Amino acid sequence: MNRTKATAIGFSAVALWSSLAVLTVLSAPVPPFLLSALTFSIGGAVGLIWLVASGEIRRLRGVPFSTYAFGSAGLFGYHFLYFTALRLAPPAEAGLICYLWPLLIVLFSGLLPGETLRAGHVAGAVLAFSGAALIVAGGMGAMSGAITGYAVALVAALTWSGYSLGSRRLDAVPTGAVAVYCLITAALSALAHLALETTVWPDSGLGWAAVAALGLGPVGIAFFTWDIGVKRGDIQLLGTASYAAPLLSTLILVAAGLANASVTLALAALLITGGAVLAARAGRQVRAPQGA
Repeated sequence: MNRTKATAIGFSAVALWSSLAVLTVLSAPVPPFLLSALTFSIGGAVGLIWLVASGEIRRLRGVPFSTYAFGSAGLFGYHFLYFTALRLAPPAEAGLICYLWPLLIVLFSGLLPGETLRAGHVAGAVLAFSGAALIVAGGMGAMSGAITGYAVALVAALTWSGYSLGSRRLDAVPTGAVAVYCLITAALSALAHLALETTVWPDSGLGWAAVAALGLGPVGIAFFTWDIGVKRGDIQLLGTASYAAPLLSTLILVAAGLANASVTLALAALLITGGAVLAARAGRQVRAPQGA
């Protein structure tokens, strides 16, 4: 698989994650860890069915336990920290800090073998982050309280960027291993639910449909396509383009009548698009001399 195709597959994860907000709203009143347990179970089960049908499940025998521990810690750790941060701090501000992970991917990717960090990558990431800030928080506001929540949000951002960059170094590990990550994450989420939450199931058919859609898409297939993208694609471009997720998410909420269109949304679209273009041009400039 060439770099361009792998990057395009990685983009599909960003598109799927953009449906996370609206599907989460529709899945209410299911508490977050129960929702995580249900959806990761679905995503992991679908992955296992594909592995069995394709015969790829045999390749998982050679995957070391340390790799499964790494992948599961990344998926469960990020979601555990994300949900905790939004409980301890104002959601908008905490969400913005969590969404530092694409910027961290772009900046730290320059340390990976075969990657070069250029000024265009940094400028594009910062520009796109500015657009994401408008979408997620509408400005940071006062950060005088809930310091613990903000600290947890920062650790969440570091966790997902570390998982994504670490996956780049595990390119020999089959993407099918993500199915095991999902199932372990589902088990850990179930334990967290039993310890911390009261069980509340979906109260309508639409709610159950939203749970199923989450498990098949943004908390399922997306992790498989993201794995392909970060292992074989342009990780710096993927990191910058990830800022499209909060933009697309807001557009979906507007279309569903759950949010209002605004000048802020239009400005954020320009910033995010401009940042992605800058990063893409920087990536072409890096690769051009290599092909000369």
